[in-house]
Amino acid sequence: MRKSSIRRTCAALAAVTSLALAATACGGTTKEDVKDEGGKAAAAGKADPNAETKKGLTVGFLPKQVNNPYFTVADKGGEKALKELGSSYKEVGTSSGTDTAGQVSYVNTLTQQQVDAMAVSAQDPGALCTALKQAMKNDIKIVTYDSDTNPDCRNAFISQASADDIGRTQVQQMAEQIGNKGEIAILSAAQTATNQNAWIEIMKDELKDPKYKDVKLVKVAYGDDDAQKSFQQTQGLLQEHPNLKGIISPTTVGIKAAAQYLSGSKYKGKVKLTGLGTPNDMRKYVKNGTVEAFELWDPAKLGELAARTAVALASGQITGKEGETFKAGAMGEYTIGKDGVIDLGKPTVFTADNVDQFNF
Repeated sequence: MRKSSIRRTCAALAAVTSLALAATACGGTTKEDVKDEGGKAAAAGKADPNAETKKGLTVGFLPKQVNNPYFTVADKGGEKALKELGSSYKEVGTSSGTDTAGQVSYVNTLTQQQVDAMAVSAQDPGALCTALKQAMKNDIKIVTYDSDTNPDCRNAFISQASADDIGRTQVQQMAEQIGNKGEIAILSAAQTATNQNAWIEIMKDELKDPKYKDVKLVKVAYGDDDAQKSFQQTQGLLQEHPNLKGIISPTTVGIKAAAQYLSGSKYKGKVKLTGLGTPNDMRKYVKNGTVEAFELWDPAKLGELAARTAVALASGQITGKEGETFKAGAMGEYTIGKDGVIDLGKPTVFTADNVDQFNF
């Protein structure tokens, strides 16, 4: 749903979640070690933009959570792109958005199955590093999407939007809706979610602007991208802060759960809600007056770009170095930024005027 920093997000998302698990250090191999043990392009550190696009590749998608509607849409976008490119798609993953040990296990399984590339949405920036570096030593290309790992644990990161764009625009939307005055809270996913934390830090920075002097962030709550917990956290925020004027929820599960609570409560229309959600999840809440505006990127495009990047890496057309460019089919040409980050594009703001134009 341009990734520079965010948009770093990371996400969905995402939906978008992660467990407060002590991050495993990335130690062991280094980026240079991986290059030395990789294929010719990686070993030489050079890309061949004119290299033929390989067919018959297998790309494994490992979303943050397999039963999360956001990642279902994203991964379907990847599947469609791979079919068009003449390669195979497979999806594996945990049903929990906070099972980092499970994600590690699936990375190891895909490595053993000798896939050509992986597209991974990480629940934790460091916990997957050892497993991912082992995959890279086996010449498997690693693309992260929506939620990143540490940069040396993958070849490229598909950022749904720049963290700067996501963080600042959500604060701007909220401030406008509450008339630049009042208490606000943030309902996030998990405490270790890479993208969530990046956005929240930028939200806090945006709030330092003097124009928000009358806007006060009173709490950051965590719903772990679990609908029931996010619903309960929303209830708790309103009980703990009776003067709350608005909630920002930069997670598709969280904003929907918050909207469900608000729409059936005395706070409907009084406590503002914005954040990152899908049009299909949020349509009824926009139409019934619970939500004025929210935003997101198109997750199908995010998954598509992850797939196309994985194939470009496996084909030797790019290596993940800053400044490299590649053609992503009908999506156009993309340039790899600092630390291997590729920005998908600006997020879309959804309101009652345009929400019916989208179906995801």
